[in-house]
Amino acid sequence: LATRVAPYGTTVLITGESGTGKEVLSRTIHRMSPRRDGQFVAVNCGAIPENLLESELFGYVKGAFTDAKSRRIGKFEHANGGTLFLDEIESMPLHVQVHLLRVLQERAIERLGSNELIPLDLRVVAASKVDLRAAATRGTFREDLYYRLGVVVIDIPPLRERRQDIPLLFQHFVLVDAA
Repeated sequence: LATRVAPYGTTVLITGESGTGKEVLSRTIHRMSPRRDGQFVAVNCGAIPENLLESELFGYVKGAFTDAKSRRIGKFEHANGGTLFLDEIESMPLHVQVHLLRVLQERAIERLGSNELIPLDLRVVAASKVDLRAAATRGTFREDLYYRLGVVVIDIPPLRERRQDIPLLFQHFVLVDAA
């Protein structure tokens, strides 16, 4: 599925337990795509404090808030022409999910403190270790965002369910360490 979707600009949602290789698969999709020469920008939504996530993603203009002493581009702009990987998307606060939904619909952003629309040409790949459909039902994740992200959903089963992959992974890591 990843091989088939890579050549297209389709938004992809990768699901699976922690450690299943969601970022590795996302990087592979990027490398196999026409965007391979563009940036691959990975953002762990769960590792950025909630009060900083918006400015990290969207950037800001000078004066947008107290410490905004100069203009700063965000991760969306930095990934323009390439791929933005949003890991642990389930950690994104609901108010930021609204902004992400708009970006996916409009393919443009506004930096914080600005009214200027900045057009984007990028692929978004998101990853989650939780069932986002169930999170949407509970009200902890926007249902409309789930459907916008889940154009193509790739579920990575844990290694315990893919025992046939162990020799391939072993060989890969032995060859990487030997090089």
